[in-house]
Amino acid sequence: MGARREGERLDRREATLEPITDPFFGDHSVQPVATAIADEFRHSGDWFCLRMSPVYYGIGVPRGSREPVVLVPGFFGVDLTMAEMYWWLWRIGYSPYYSGLGLNVDCPDASADALVGVVRRAVRESGGQQVRIVGHSLGGLLARSVAIDHPHLVEMLISLGSPFNDVARVHPLLIEAMAAVRSRAGQHPVRRMQPTCYSGHCSCAFTKNLLQGKHGGFRKYALYARHDGLVDWTSCIETDPTLNFGISTSHNGLITNAEAFSQIAERLANG
Repeated sequence: MGARREGERLDRREATLEPITDPFFGDHSVQPVATAIADEFRHSGDWFCLRMSPVYYGIGVPRGSREPVVLVPGFFGVDLTMAEMYWWLWRIGYSPYYSGLGLNVDCPDASADALVGVVRRAVRESGGQQVRIVGHSLGGLLARSVAIDHPHLVEMLISLGSPFNDVARVHPLLIEAMAAVRSRAGQHPVRRMQPTCYSGHCSCAFTKNLLQGKHGGFRKYALYARHDGLVDWTSCIETDPTLNFGISTSHNGLITNAEAFSQIAERLANG
């Protein structure tokens, strides 16, 4: 008798439950993977090593001629996280621009639209030169969408640890962080967030650009972290192996690593 009552109680409870609305349910474009997240702490000395490297002072790297370079931070990043690269690019002869996105957690499609404004300004202020974009993680995905939609504005894209392949394999904590951001949709600073943001279920231009694999006339290169603790590095490489280069650092170390800076300088100068 007790078991029957308990069953009836559970039936009534289940009848009141709302249907599954998680946009990641059945979404194969983002999959969890057990990356070595501890590596994100093992490479904490990258910044110090960068400061000690001749590369940081522009020694032994090719120089630019004030070509415009737009820097885009990663998920939960701000422009300040790209400050070392910003001033380094200025020292070696480029005209760097911050993304102006603030905290990079809002709807990617809306953020890509905002980034276009910065790209247009860089083109205008440089006398009509096409820009080069360096994007870290999510920033590389935003830059990729902008370059696909506006190839006449973008000459080159260098992505740093950006999971732009059909399936983004990332650490479960990163997926949870995305879910937490979506739960605050409509509030500051995610006022433009939609329930399907950061998933393959979204039908926005940003998602279509990434999933359909369209490509404009811009050059593209991918630097990936060999010890990435947040993203499976195989999600961050181009089909053509000559366009990829592995850096012995972590996901976040890509923006303060001397070897990464050297490779960025080579690609900006030589294409």
